[in-house]
Amino acid sequence: MTTTTQARVAAASLALASLLAIAGFTVLGIVFEYPQILEEPTSDVLALFRENQTSVTTWFFVLVVSAALMAPAGVALDRLAGGRLGRWIAILGIGAATVQVIGLQRWVTLVPGIASDALDPAARDDAEARFELWHTLLGKVLGETIGYALTAIFTVLVVRALRGRVLPRWAAAAGYTAAALIATGVAVPVVSAASLTNFAGYVVWCAWLLLVSWLLVRTYGVQRPSVRHHDQRVSA
Repeated sequence: MTTTTQARVAAASLALASLLAIAGFTVLGIVFEYPQILEEPTSDVLALFRENQTSVTTWFFVLVVSAALMAPAGVALDRLAGGRLGRWIAILGIGAATVQVIGLQRWVTLVPGIASDALDPAARDDAEARFELWHTLLGKVLGETIGYALTAIFTVLVVRALRGRVLPRWAAAAGYTAAALIATGVAVPVVSAASLTNFAGYVVWCAWLLLVSWLLVRTYGVQRPSVRHHDQRVSA
C-alpha cells in the first residue's frame, strides 16, 4: 500500500478507537457507574450488571472493538515509520490491543454467566469468587496494569516516530504527557490516587489520538501521481 493509504489506515484506526472509547466509557458511566462500581462489594456489582445487562455487555463490546483497533493502527504506523522503531510500534500496538481485548471481553463472555449463577443462593459464593478471580487476573493484572504499560510505551514510540514530520512540538509534548499519566495506572494497587491521574491520562490520550489522526491526514492526505503515470498520460 502507498504511504498515503497507510496514513489513512492509521488515522482511521486511531480516530475510531478514540471515538468508540469515549462513547463506551460515557455510556457505561451512566448505566453502570463504571469504573467506580468496581469499588463496591461484588454482590452489588453483579446486581447492577443484571439490571442493565444488555446495555452493559453491548458497550463493553464497543470498548473491545476500540482496544482491538490499536493493532491495525500499530501496523500502519510501522510502515510509515519504518526501521526498528516502526517494528516496535507494531509489536506494542498489537500487544496493547491483545491484552486489553482479553481483559475487557470478560464482561461479554464470562460475567453474564457468573451474574446468573449468583442468583442461586447455593452457588452465590462460588460465583462471586469466580468474578473476583477473573477481575483480578484479566482486569487488574492483564488488561489494566500490563495494558497501561504497553499503551504508554506505544504512545511514546509513536511520538518519536512522528514528531517534526507530522507532530509539531506542542502535539508531541501532549503525547508524552498522556503517556506519563497513563503509566501512573501501574501504581494503582499501592497508590489509590493514581487512578485519577490514569483517568486524566486516558482523557488526554483520546483527544490526542483524534489530533494525530487529523495531522496524519493533513500531512499525507493528497497522493501525488507518480512521474511514470504522468509520462504515460502525456504519451497517450
